[in-house]
Amino acid sequence: MHTAFKLKSVTVAALLAATAFLPLTARAGLFDDDEARKAILDIRSKIEALQRDVANKADKNSVLTLSDRNDNLQSQIAALRGQIEVLTNEITNAQQRQKDFYVDLDARLRKLEPQQVQVDGQTVAVGVSEQQAYDAALSQFKGGDYKGAGNAFADFLKRYPQSGYAASAQYWQGNALYAQRDYKGAIAAQQVVVKNYPDNPKAADALLNIASSQAELKDKAAAKKTLEQLIAKYPNTPAAQTGKDRMASLK
Repeated sequence: MHTAFKLKSVTVAALLAATAFLPLTARAGLFDDDEARKAILDIRSKIEALQRDVANKADKNSVLTLSDRNDNLQSQIAALRGQIEVLTNEITNAQQRQKDFYVDLDARLRKLEPQQVQVDGQTVAVGVSEQQAYDAALSQFKGGDYKGAGNAFADFLKRYPQSGYAASAQYWQGNALYAQRDYKGAIAAQQVVVKNYPDNPKAADALLNIASSQAELKDKAAAKKTLEQLIAKYPNTPAAQTGKDRMASLK
């Protein structure tokens, strides 16, 4: 083998392989994106430094020694390349995991965003937990658990006082109290509907419930007055028609 050629090929192989003796902190699965890149750059910089160092010190006497070590160094070079490949693969995997994470996070956040729903003829924004709380309270009422429903609607109004469901929650709370024969409590609850939500469709029904509660309390005069208010203020509602029918029984 020609001495110059041998010096060139063996020296390059040795320089690359020599890095196998350097401490290597990269391990598959333990690096994140930035750490893997830094490890690769560190390996390459050390290779370049050793290339310069050996090139400066190489002479004819060192050629034979390097040639004898060539086979061993070649296997170490292969191992070093394998480690670089592992790190490169780790970068790719980390990038994919990050992409998957943000896609999943975006999907989860969208589920938590307020949804536009129709409530008493109005389009309102309702949060997920808000909708669940209202539905749960209404389900209790429909299931005949009037005490539980009344408490649930009261809790709902404390948690979501500005909710698009506030008028309905207040109305159903009054109905839950009426169902428990707490007529005074029912009147108080329905008066809040009439006062705070006069333009809501539930206001007419609230007046009808107030009149029913007053009739149960044997206060026919008050019940008649409430029905007159209902008929005058909400004349074209089903509640007003029911009110007219009940007026006759109060005479």
